Amino acid sequence: MIGSGAVGLVHARIAIVTGAARGIGRATTERLAREGATVIAADLDADAAAREADRLRAAGLQVTAVRCDVGDRASVEACVRDAEAAHGRVDILVNNAGIAGPTGPLEHVTDADWDEVMRVDLRSVFLGCRAVLPGMKARRYGRIVNVASIAGKEGNPNAVPYSTAKAAVIGLTKALAKEVAPLGIYVNAVAPAVIDTPILEQVPQSHIDYMVQKIPLGRMGRPEEVAALIAWLASDEASFTTGQCVDISGGRATY
Repeated sequence: MIGSGAVGLVHARIAIVTGAARGIGRATTERLAREGATVIAADLDADAAAREADRLRAAGLQVTAVRCDVGDRASVEACVRDAEAAHGRVDILVNNAGIAGPTGPLEHVTDADWDEVMRVDLRSVFLGCRAVLPGMKARRYGRIVNVASIAGKEGNPNAVPYSTAKAAVIGLTKALAKEVAPLGIYVNAVAPAVIDTPILEQVPQSHIDYMVQKIPLGRMGRPEEVAALIAWLASDEASFTTGQCVDISGGRATY
């Protein structure tokens, strides 16, 4: 994290972070802002996002909050359009918003359960990327970081919708990165193992215990640890890294 008078990793960049009111999104918003970015903190919970933006502005950081339903095309496009109108461009997009979905055997998953997880965890990434790409292509510059999950690489039992959506996010990341690499746009994903965030309130303790016991470091990750990796991937320091899914799993990942 930058100190007084230092130039941060993303100095003077314009960033949108989705799911910014809590957890990884909250930590990423703060990290990017402390690294010199102007950050649009997008969240369905507008009040919570506004409180976070107020807190960070009180610390002298450039953060504004907007309400955004990441699964709704019009809402996502309006978020990007308004950011471009206010700041002239969007340099960085962090697709972080997500839900855990149901925990239990596949035969107990309803159509509505499945559709909602795909809407929030996968459709949102597609919509966000599609909305920022025209501007990024015109400027021949962009950084997109998608928050996937180790579940998308290894699969978690009793979490089929979530594991499926996150696997698709990884595939989207790799395909899009190859598509836009010649245009100066870098697209990467991060794959956290279990991180100590409010999303854990959506799953039973037994499922949390299952995930933690698979981590060689023997603990959950912290949102700030994920935010640090995202900040690097969103910066020009990651100058030869695109199309990657970077694990941040405490040693859990096996490939």
